[in-house]
Amino acid sequence: MDEQLHSLPRRLIELRMEHADLDVLIDRVALEQPLDELSLRRLKKRRLGLRDLIVRIEQACDPDELA
Repeated sequence: MDEQLHSLPRRLIELRMEHADLDVLIDRVALEQPLDELSLRRLKKRRLGLRDLIVRIEQACDPDELA
């Protein structure tokens, strides 16, 4: 049971959900006036980091696809 809670597919789901949440939050912050550019940059940087992590985990799950 513990293995399922910390499995890579489960982690991917969680990361994708967080990435989607950040998309919504970034859209919301971008519409605010006055625009908080620092917060927007931080959110975008976090989203990009999540995307990189998602790609690395996907590659670790399917290493033979690239060969």
